[in-house]
Amino acid sequence: MAGLDKRVASYHEALEGLRDNMTVLAGGFGLCGIPENLIAEIRRRDVHGLTVVSNNCGVDGFGLGILLESRQVRKVIASYVGENALFEELVIKGELEVELTPQGSLAEKIRAGGAGIPAFFTATGYGTPVAEGKEVREFAGRPYILEPAITGDFAIVKGWKADWYGNVIYRHTAQNFNPLMATAGKITVVEVEEIVPPGELDPAAIHTPGIYVDRLIQGQFEKRIEQRTLRA
Repeated sequence: MAGLDKRVASYHEALEGLRDNMTVLAGGFGLCGIPENLIAEIRRRDVHGLTVVSNNCGVDGFGLGILLESRQVRKVIASYVGENALFEELVIKGELEVELTPQGSLAEKIRAGGAGIPAFFTATGYGTPVAEGKEVREFAGRPYILEPAITGDFAIVKGWKADWYGNVIYRHTAQNFNPLMATAGKITVVEVEEIVPPGELDPAAIHTPGIYVDRLIQGQFEKRIEQRTLRA
């Protein structure tokens, strides 16, 4: 049976339906594997009050950082925010809400959301501010806290290669959070470097099956390096 062609013709079409106050899940780790063109389209659409879920929030002037500059983000759920001076400034001023989550817990919260699991117990964070207000239970004599799963209205994802049906392959470390995010959005939009006809991808190489993908677009990418270290 033939699959459904997920390709769209423009970034405007790719994010059709994005509205104020929605939750956006954004793949990437640092600047590696970020959906940079979809982020730019969110900036162009001028939606506000967004909750953004991502490992981090880009850097000043690039990635998710541009949405901070335009004051489109109300809340960030992330595990690391140390590369963005504006982020710090907005939090201190009370203009941005932040929910810091241990990185492994953040990944599992998204994975659980994509799998339809509403919450899970983890020992990570017990006895710290992360656990405040959360249910605690003991298993085998060890305390665990209940962490709620995360889902979003939109998931924006960066892949390397995909076929028309939305079967996606990520390249090397750009897998990071992207496969998790792809499962947990009500609408999942993937941008890739290359789209190929059906049958050209090895089924065993697929990281995200097309069943999770709603829209697919091919883009050009800047791929900035976040921290360049050279030998003296």
